Amino acid sequence: MSDPDPVAMTCFSINSPPALTLPQSVSLRINKRLSHCHNIIPSTTKTRSAGNTAALETHTALLNKPQFHTVFQLSRGYPSPFGATLRDSGVNFAIYSLNSLSATLCLFTLSDFLNNRVTEYVPLDPLINRTGGVWHIFLKGDFSNMLYGYKFDGKFSPLDGHYFDSSRILLDPYAKAVISREEFGALGPDGNCWPQMAGMIPSNDDEFDWEGDLPLKYPQKDLVIYEMHVRGFTKHESSDTKFPGTYLGVVEKLDHLKELGVNCLELMPCHEFNELEYFSYNSIQGDYRVNFWGYSTINYFSPMIRYSSAGIQNCGHDGINEIKFLIKEAHKRGIEVVMDVVFNHTAEGNENGPIVSFRGIDNSIYYMLAPKGEFYNYSGCGNTFNCNHPVVRQLIVDSLRYWVTEMHVDGFRFDLASIMTRGSSLWDGANVFGAPVEGDLLTTGTPLSSPPLIDLISNDPILCGVKLIAEAWDAGGLYQVGTFPHSGIWSEWNGKYRDTVRQFIKGTDGFAGAFAESLCGSPNLYQGGGRKPWHSINFVCAHDGFTLADLVTYNNKNNLSNGEDNNDGENHNNSWNCGQEGEFVSTPVKKLRKRQMRNFFLSLMVSQGVPMIYMGDEYGHTKGGNNNTYCHDNYLNYFRWDKREESSSDFFRFCRLMTKFRQECESLGLDDFPTSERLQWHGHFPGRPDWSETSRFVAFTMVDSVKGEIYIAFNMSHLPLTVSLPDRPGYKWEPLVDTSKPTPYDFLNPDLPGRDIAIQQYAQFLDTNMYPMLSYSSIILLRTPDENA
Repeated sequence: MSDPDPVAMTCFSINSPPALTLPQSVSLRINKRLSHCHNIIPSTTKTRSAGNTAALETHTALLNKPQFHTVFQLSRGYPSPFGATLRDSGVNFAIYSLNSLSATLCLFTLSDFLNNRVTEYVPLDPLINRTGGVWHIFLKGDFSNMLYGYKFDGKFSPLDGHYFDSSRILLDPYAKAVISREEFGALGPDGNCWPQMAGMIPSNDDEFDWEGDLPLKYPQKDLVIYEMHVRGFTKHESSDTKFPGTYLGVVEKLDHLKELGVNCLELMPCHEFNELEYFSYNSIQGDYRVNFWGYSTINYFSPMIRYSSAGIQNCGHDGINEIKFLIKEAHKRGIEVVMDVVFNHTAEGNENGPIVSFRGIDNSIYYMLAPKGEFYNYSGCGNTFNCNHPVVRQLIVDSLRYWVTEMHVDGFRFDLASIMTRGSSLWDGANVFGAPVEGDLLTTGTPLSSPPLIDLISNDPILCGVKLIAEAWDAGGLYQVGTFPHSGIWSEWNGKYRDTVRQFIKGTDGFAGAFAESLCGSPNLYQGGGRKPWHSINFVCAHDGFTLADLVTYNNKNNLSNGEDNNDGENHNNSWNCGQEGEFVSTPVKKLRKRQMRNFFLSLMVSQGVPMIYMGDEYGHTKGGNNNTYCHDNYLNYFRWDKREESSSDFFRFCRLMTKFRQECESLGLDDFPTSERLQWHGHFPGRPDWSETSRFVAFTMVDSVKGEIYIAFNMSHLPLTVSLPDRPGYKWEPLVDTSKPTPYDFLNPDLPGRDIAIQQYAQFLDTNMYPMLSYSSIILLRTPDENA
């Protein structure tokens, strides 16, 4: 595009106001009369542009004894792209607000911002600085150490869906960094939990050395995902990191993930959010409730700046570079990075929530509204993002593209993704397709068979090549596990896998067949729709719910520390305490719990599909039975590196060896569902599986091009048994894993001291092609050549 029209240029200087109160604005209009403000000395000159006979009044406004002085040139600007964009030796500002009547660009120096004052207002002329529903202006000058926001005026009528308020300074949805409070958990001025926020203005100095970093592009079938909370991973004092609780802290501990066998890191929300959203004293815990998890987004382009060691230094530029550094270092270690993104709602809540961005810019566009302005609440968090509105879905796609192209992330997990399949407010054919559609009577929130947003993401030339993972349900009752509109590329958090595996492993009757389906990648859910096993993200535990250790320790949730009288969190956990509730129990119960944890992890690692591990489960992290720790910035959510290092943490050894075994086996990460040519089902006797209602035993063999053949069995009965093994002439079965054995004999890896002696102890059974299994145990045997055959 061409340079800004010189005829349309206006000059002004911005000055740090002498008082702590917000200054009166300097009204700057192109080819209009300057509105003079108190203490301003105007000077006006006439100029004439070459090739144009129209005279231009160029205005310079100076404060008496200015504390700060920078001259900017203004011009009409461009309506695209949205946000603050570097171009033509200046910055173009563009923002969509269809229903507003006036708009003002607000500029801050960082020092003025920290003192709660605006450095300068720049009113936009609707005749010149507006194209359609887009307000825009172009400025040339020195923007170093500066921030920006907007004011919009218009109708304030909640019944009509409008919340315009010219007294509020709003955050640009396209801001690339959000500056507010300096430290995580620290209150703003005067104890304000929602102090003023402003966006970073881009700079020509924004450079980051990616050192040739390129996407790893692992086939999804080969992934082992690790769900992590950035702050929680290194905040505990035992992490011994230089910058605990930050992106840089995670970098210091990436080798732990490498040792565990993880090759994909799923970061819980790292978009800017306000952790003080729920700030209140918790008398039970003796600390303060915060939004620790971060599922309440303020801005979809900005990384969480308070997760950086730099904080707001350099107006957020350094914070952006820190998360880039994390991604680059993860890639160096062969670990992809997937972002957990929350496009189903924002932090602005319902009609009683704060006005910080979308609501004040154009509420009726960004949120699903009922006819009288009420907020639909399919998210359970007060509002629902209007995802399939053309402007909103473009915002979402622009954000995703930015994180892929500029931040080098490898994919996304979409929180409550089913909301993205619901019809938007103002849904009609003309709104979506440009023309009426016969019979189009869909109401707001109706599930759509071909959602425009999902179609746009799926067919985007950039996004169709990254990992796309849907949490295929929402709080409004729309459950789409197995039926999410996928275009052949979306995978899903398989909640049915979680529920089925929990039921079977704890010994519930009637789940043997469903458990077998889950081990095969859930073909009952995905094969009919043309998808593959790797479209199923298999997990037993995640951030929401019991940890793995608590799953075998508590029958009931223990959420009193949340300060909600134990009324929050899931009531149906499919957990089993192994006979006694809580942590202080008898030795036999403790041993059974360890066995059950091994059973769960083994079932995860031998399943077709993509296994996902929750942070801390690899050493047995406990949250004391709290299954909804969203509000705790404390030990409940902190990774305990001291527990990870304790000799009693034998479970970590088992996990890393099981993960390594999975990656070594060609048959445990198939590109398609296993058939009878590769897989055979067995029962207590070879080739005789028991799918009856009372069966608690599942066994199968898998032909493997690396291992030869693998025998895997689960006995989830309360009774021990001796299983007959398939006869393989010229071969014998050799034990590898038995979850009933104490460490280190639960996994007989080749370098284990005394391994041969341990195997010899099974000889009397294996010589007769049999194997004894204790109750609640699982085994893996390998077919090996029989030298005595």
